[in-house]
Amino acid sequence: MKNRLKVLRAERDWSQADLAERLEVSRQTVNALETGKYDPSLPLAFRIARLFSQSIETIFDDGQA
Repeated sequence: MKNRLKVLRAERDWSQADLAERLEVSRQTVNALETGKYDPSLPLAFRIARLFSQSIETIFDDGQA
């Protein structure tokens, strides 16, 4: 699943570790999300959306448009 996590994180000058801490996940999880190797659970997707004050759909693209 494509996503804008890396861009959103870079806009805030956060490292992967910074984002991981804010989301209460490991840095490896953030890396896997950013590279598309892992799709977030629904609760994690909601936490990410709330953190960036955006909808899930603006952050994640499942290619179904």
